[in-house]
Amino acid sequence: MRPSGRRPDQLREVSLETGVSVHAEGSCLVKFGRTHVLCTASLENSVPPFLKGTGKGWVTAEYGMLPRATNERMRREAAQGKQSGRTQEIQRLIGRALRAVTNMTGFGERQILIDCDVIQADGGTRTAAITGGFVALHKCFELMKRDQLIKALPVKDHVAAISCGIHNGKSVLDLDYEEDSSAGTDANFVMTGAGNIVEVQGTAEGDPFTQAQLLELMALARAGIGELVEMQRKAISRAET
Repeated sequence: MRPSGRRPDQLREVSLETGVSVHAEGSCLVKFGRTHVLCTASLENSVPPFLKGTGKGWVTAEYGMLPRATNERMRREAAQGKQSGRTQEIQRLIGRALRAVTNMTGFGERQILIDCDVIQADGGTRTAAITGGFVALHKCFELMKRDQLIKALPVKDHVAAISCGIHNGKSVLDLDYEEDSSAGTDANFVMTGAGNIVEVQGTAEGDPFTQAQLLELMALARAGIGELVEMQRKAISRAET
């Protein structure tokens, strides 16, 4: 039995709430159990210097954890004067994931910045950020289409992410912190709605894992991401109040 009482293939309770920021062009509050991440999409009418004159846009991300997102208060990274290596790695992952399903020539020389702020952390913050970040990005594109800045949504597919791991010798889906902190193997999978792989991150914390175990984790992830994509579709189609 998992510490949470969930089945090996069972997600935590997931919610995706759009329209939570009145100022951002797109927004989504995503909850994976007790992990809560606020994702906002901001439209900028400029691109990084390396894209000027190319006709291409850019999607990038920033990620951060609020000081009391965890059991003990953490200092804001801005107060320390630099981002940690973990923060940089996660925000690059989010940006790669979102760009993988975006037509970069479909919205002109504009940049969309996805801010992912962890309000509360209980494992899987990066996977929640990708899943909610896509919804915020989609909402931004919808606004651009309504405002006639673009003719069609430059979205090629959905993208979502989930963690898996080997806990007490059993392959399980969507690790919370208690499982993640004691798992023998933990992995993050980023996949599209069509089931194609964007990125896989897997680490053995103790004994190495086998190819068969990797494929078992991937099968769990594919099924879990399929559920998340359906939730994304419903959140995107739901009218905002």
